[in-house]
Amino acid sequence: MQESIYVNKGNRYKNRIIMELIVQFDGNKKVNAELNGNVIKTDQPVQGGGEGSAPTPFDLFLASIGTCAGVYVKGFCDQRGISTDGIKIVQHLNYNPTSRLFDKIDLEIQVPAEFPEKYKEAVINAANLCAVKKHLQNPPEFDVYTKTV
Repeated sequence: MQESIYVNKGNRYKNRIIMELIVQFDGNKKVNAELNGNVIKTDQPVQGGGEGSAPTPFDLFLASIGTCAGVYVKGFCDQRGISTDGIKIVQHLNYNPTSRLFDKIDLEIQVPAEFPEKYKEAVINAANLCAVKKHLQNPPEFDVYTKTV
């Protein structure tokens, strides 16, 4: 029998924090996840049999890449008193028809003309700190199983 000790909203097992996310079904094609007291709603588009009432899980995945980079860009600018007015991140996805997967993702940080030149490389470095990107570059192991409860 394995012992679990609860630490920081997760389980500590073998010196590792394990976070728990609960997925539940909310009718038709709606599938929601609960994490840290927040409910993340998903749905499928109408043409996929859903109601189109929320983003698809894959849309949320894609959005998590750009918004994660955005958190770091915003923090970088805030720390230096640089306005984020006029700054945006445009995420370009290169689809590979052979693998039927995206094989390259570009994050273009668009800055206004008055953005300090000396910080352009540094803001790229800040965006590269994104935890979502780091997990994609070092993917976790997946273990999918059933448990009778």
